[in-house]
Amino acid sequence: MNVPTNAATQAAGTDARQASWYESSARARVSLLLDDDSFNEFLGPAEREMSPNLKSFDLPEQFDDGMIVGRGLIKSIPVFIAAQEGRFMGGAFGEVHGAKLTGLLRAARDMRSVPVIILFDTGGVRLQEANAGELAIAEIMRAVIEARIAGVTVIGLIGGRAGCYGGGGLIAGCCSALAVSEQGRISVSGPEVIETNRGVEEFDSKDRALVWRTMGGKHRRLIGGADAFVDDTIASFRETAVSLLADTRPFTLQTLQDEQRRIEWRIEQFGKSADAIDIWRSIGITDAASIPEMTYARFTAAAQKVRRPNHAAR
Repeated sequence: MNVPTNAATQAAGTDARQASWYESSARARVSLLLDDDSFNEFLGPAEREMSPNLKSFDLPEQFDDGMIVGRGLIKSIPVFIAAQEGRFMGGAFGEVHGAKLTGLLRAARDMRSVPVIILFDTGGVRLQEANAGELAIAEIMRAVIEARIAGVTVIGLIGGRAGCYGGGGLIAGCCSALAVSEQGRISVSGPEVIETNRGVEEFDSKDRALVWRTMGGKHRRLIGGADAFVDDTIASFRETAVSLLADTRPFTLQTLQDEQRRIEWRIEQFGKSADAIDIWRSIGITDAASIPEMTYARFTAAAQKVRRPNHAAR
């Protein structure tokens, strides 16, 4: 029997981390984002903490309610980690799903010294648990802010199938920093919701090109809605997460004031733009129409040159 050497084991781990973030399950993302065999799950599969409400609607349950929480190491840095499973009910927030994330953030707040990484993959709140889900969003947002006030860095990673919509988009906006891939989408209202409420003339949810250039990772990076743009590999998310953990501002009144000024700058600069392409041109990208087709490397180079306000806040 051949026993793998440490070098061979490390090489196998490196290869596995080249897997697509978009295509991977939440558990695969957690396992490969963290150092090998370092993940310690809280309320794991054996605990079977499931939604008490889904059975009433004859809907399938999942043993972890679509939310994985625990602790581990990323390049030897201790972190708390939470990951949503977008393949279960679109990663939607319900009572148990939300409570697990709230509890993790409160633990980080109390410890003060351990950062939090959240792997978002959600369409928003479960309609079947609407009140409980909305309450969960409010509790999570409060818990994120309380953790940041206590000095905890909270990093959000976005690149899954469900995107980061609804309450998930609100929570993401409360984080210390966000990393997004091209496949990631961030918005408070999803395409279908906008079309339903405002009409197809306002937003055609079937126009996939419109959806991606309005809500997709490239656009969010260019307007400052995300702090880093990553390739669609677990390795790229891992490297970027470590970089963001080492480079975030303390959460102070000055940070909030700077963030408010940044929002005001966006409204002033982009408020009259009819399309994302107009925004890209206004920030100095001459070949704006080609942004959707740009490779990761080419887009990253272009994004470094865009015109931004002279303060970066979060």
